[in-house]
Amino acid sequence: MNTLDSFDFKGKRVLVRIDINSEVRKGKPIGGMRIEKSSKTIKELIDKKAKVVVLAHQGRPGKEDFISLKEHAKLLNKYVKIKFVDDIIGAKAIDSIMNLKEGESVLLENTRFLNEELSPAKNIRDNTFVNTLAPLFDYYVNDAFSVSHRIQSSITEFPKKLKSCMGRLMEYELSKAGEIKLKDCLFILGGAKPDDAILLLKNKNVITTGVLANLALIARGFSLGKEDELKEKYEEALKEIKKNINNIMTPFDFAIEENKKRKEITLASLPVDSKILDIGSGTAAKYISKILTAKTIFMKGTAGMCEKEGFGKGTKELMKAVEMASAFKIVSGGNTATAMDSFKINKGRIDYLSLSGGALVYYLAGKKLPGLEALK
Repeated sequence: MNTLDSFDFKGKRVLVRIDINSEVRKGKPIGGMRIEKSSKTIKELIDKKAKVVVLAHQGRPGKEDFISLKEHAKLLNKYVKIKFVDDIIGAKAIDSIMNLKEGESVLLENTRFLNEELSPAKNIRDNTFVNTLAPLFDYYVNDAFSVSHRIQSSITEFPKKLKSCMGRLMEYELSKAGEIKLKDCLFILGGAKPDDAILLLKNKNVITTGVLANLALIARGFSLGKEDELKEKYEEALKEIKKNINNIMTPFDFAIEENKKRKEITLASLPVDSKILDIGSGTAAKYISKILTAKTIFMKGTAGMCEKEGFGKGTKELMKAVEMASAFKIVSGGNTATAMDSFKINKGRIDYLSLSGGALVYYLAGKKLPGLEALK
């Protein structure tokens, strides 16, 4: 695949897809590593006197985090000079693109404000998003490895129309992913999005937390109470978990909220009419003993609801153990990286800090990533 070294960008209009999808609090994005890391390719292109136009998304339609990129532009400006344009394919966007000077950059509005982003037309000729913007550019750069496991207009369709390459962040992600030895790996899988992690359950050494742990307990025949609602939502995932249940370690104690305080309970206390918000102290201790003796560690997702006071304990303890372990360590996912910042984990002790979450999981599971295939 081509890289930024493959082309001469001086004086050329370059369309760059990055991923700055961020946690949103009180209607505003929380700045994090994604924004800092994504700025590097933009800065390099600016230094090469390109005319840079940036595409990115935030959230999904109907969700609370589905907001404009106006505030993201302010966060990006801490690292690289970039102007925000509240348009994507209208006259305002086209005018800003056509009037760009060498070494200038603009960030267009949230790509998911266009229906065609998440649902590309089967025939490229019918894609208004791509057909409006592509003729205005000389090159397309995909620096969003973290979204490259999805078929989306800004990821898979522009390479059909433009000379394309990967950006520096994607180049780094792929080089580091190649160093991971799956055979000796201890997988610590958690978070609120279990779908992608299911692909890694065929590996022999899996520790579960978060929603995945709850599903694994259901697969083992436990009734959790309130969390049994997960059965309907993750019917297919449960089938995969049952197939691989012998590879999976599950929690044996948990933290729930009672009278606005953390309360730890055991398996014997289930079912409960409360959400499980964290792993318990006993589970954390058992998991830590596994972490400290592992040769390779892959961690994706938090152990509990870290943003809720009193329920980041499990995540913090596991992350501290990962930090101290002598293994080759990979930590994956934007929310996981944000939690590391919150708990002041020394990221210098992590061999590979990936912001890619699901995309890296797909890659490690041997799946083809549509975004990468489009660049070939």
